[in-house]
Amino acid sequence: MPGMLAKKLGMTNIYSEDGRAFPVTVLEVGPCNVVAIKTKEKDGYEALQLGFGKKKEKHLSKPQIENYKKLKLTPSAYLREFKSFDISEYKIGDVITADIFEEDDVVKVSAKSKGKGFQGVMKRHGFAGGQRTHGQGDRERAPGSIGQSSYPSRVFKGMKMGGRTGHKRITTSGLKVVKVINEKNLVLVKGSVPGAINTIVEIKK
Repeated sequence: MPGMLAKKLGMTNIYSEDGRAFPVTVLEVGPCNVVAIKTKEKDGYEALQLGFGKKKEKHLSKPQIENYKKLKLTPSAYLREFKSFDISEYKIGDVITADIFEEDDVVKVSAKSKGKGFQGVMKRHGFAGGQRTHGQGDRERAPGSIGQSSYPSRVFKGMKMGGRTGHKRITTSGLKVVKVINEKNLVLVKGSVPGAINTIVEIKK
């Protein structure tokens, strides 16, 4: 099923018909230009390369500027390939908008999660921390023992320890489209999606 690039605008609440409030994430979906069409004969696979947002020419290389002029398109800030489209229905320059989504569609959203820098084991892995009793004043947020004794005398790979947290590609599946506002290219998705406000995300049916 098709997908698009979108910008996460933030979260809000909306109300159901029976008066219950539930959280939604507001995504500005498109409009996306078809910048390139990948074919099996030429590229070995079929896909559409979609462009989202605008980029100033001073931030492009000369070959990129000439390519966009040849295509008669405004330079795109972000480019992604989506293999789920029927490429026979599209041509370069076509604009894809939020109307490919409908209410009650089930989608998955992929994006870079919020970066949190170097964090300890309690925040990074949900450790409970050490006990406060018996004079252990410095063990409250410590990870505890990580190694073994004489055998195997090493720390196993993958041991949960402190380290850089977040800023990884996360995919959240099974999200329901609650509302589509076509005139503003907005899609409201029930629940939360990865990333901070203004993060560029991929939304796919």
